[in-house]
Amino acid sequence: MKQETKRDKFVRLAEARTNKIIDMIQLLGNCSNQSQYEYAQKDVNKIFSAIQIELDAAKKRFNKQESQKGSKFKLD
Repeated sequence: MKQETKRDKFVRLAEARTNKIIDMIQLLGNCSNQSQYEYAQKDVNKIFSAIQIELDAAKKRFNKQESQKGSKFKLD
């Protein structure tokens, strides 16, 4: 049996985890039904602010690896 490459493992895990996150966001969207739930705009802002902070932190972790390898220090 062929051993899984690092790329194959990344694709497998990233796809599964991304789809899981998308499903959870869609599930969270179900809470927007005002006939079933009561909430204020500040609640919505707080929820999406927390999500955005985590998204930014995760994205930064990916970009950090690229910038460390390819960037060179230079005084203008």
